[in-house]
Amino acid sequence: MRIALVAGEASGDLLGVGLMREILKRDPEAVFEGIAGPLMKEAGCDVWEDAAALSVMGLVEPLREIPRLLRLRRRIGSQWIKSPPDVFVGIDAPDFNLGLEKRLRNNGIRTVHYVSPSVWAWRQGRVRKIARAADKVLCLLPFEKAFYDRHQVRADFVGHPLADNIPASLDRSQERRRHGLGTAMVVAVMPGSRVGEVARLGPVFAAAAKRLGERFPDIGFIAPLASEETRRLFAAHLVEQGVAKRFTVIDGEAHSAIAAADVVLLASGTAALEAALLCRPIVAAYRVAALTYYIVRTFNLLKVKYVTLPNLLTQEPLVPEFLQDAATPQALSDAVGGLLDDPGRRAEIAASFAALRNALSRGADARAAEAVMNIATESR
Repeated sequence: MRIALVAGEASGDLLGVGLMREILKRDPEAVFEGIAGPLMKEAGCDVWEDAAALSVMGLVEPLREIPRLLRLRRRIGSQWIKSPPDVFVGIDAPDFNLGLEKRLRNNGIRTVHYVSPSVWAWRQGRVRKIARAADKVLCLLPFEKAFYDRHQVRADFVGHPLADNIPASLDRSQERRRHGLGTAMVVAVMPGSRVGEVARLGPVFAAAAKRLGERFPDIGFIAPLASEETRRLFAAHLVEQGVAKRFTVIDGEAHSAIAAADVVLLASGTAALEAALLCRPIVAAYRVAALTYYIVRTFNLLKVKYVTLPNLLTQEPLVPEFLQDAATPQALSDAVGGLLDDPGRRAEIAASFAALRNALSRGADARAAEAVMNIATESR
């Protein structure tokens, strides 16, 4: 079986390598090709372009990248039309993949879209485009399949790979010893994985940490940063606020940092789900470019009440959210401090997040592999 893949960014690379490994268990002769990250390459994918080529975000910021991305999409689409694979799998990156999937499907190639776009949250009209592009959508969240069912789009809920793969046994005390954290209270601070996110939230998080240090003299912070560039940028923010000595800044190891913490202060995104799956209380903030935020508000593009994923998955919202101008040092420090002062509330949140983990852990890689192989062998 020959499988074409396009994976966007590191998260897509993780999903892709899990999918590849499970397909290879079922078909050891399967071959893979397309746009992929280092993990997929190591697993045997013939990489035509690195997944980092698709790393763009926002509404306004990616505009300058559109000509390059369109050229790339046309080129690889033409290659697959000329030499059709058994199935194409677009992993996340919907703005790139859905147009490619539609073109391939119109040329007789079976298509799967893995990871539903947040169509239930904003730009809901995209569901019609998805219906035209994908023979099947593989959903990570249970309410997504219900949304597609209402719109007569074929979809499977496969579960979330993070819930399968994040270690459930990380011990708080052990992780603190690993990082030399000797304080009574520890807050993990995660200002984002991209430079733009850290530039917007880093100063606010550093100022919030300063306020927390004044309120709780015996407090320490751990900050896992995704790259050397984001580490240097956030370190400068810590120096500006005079809190660098309270921080242990590490390269990666986000799960270890979260497990070491009593509370996690983070930029809303995948990290919020990771912290929830590790059963740690969360305070979330997010800021986007001013023009992006203006467009979202003016045109009422956001269709959900909450933007932090765990709040959409639990019966009651458990994560305080502070968006755009509401994300102030005082608001964030007050929210984190309230959780530090209330161990009973932290225990309740941890129990709810443990239940969420159980609901999302369904063997996603294996379910996705079965679905992809079934689509590949379907007759039209």
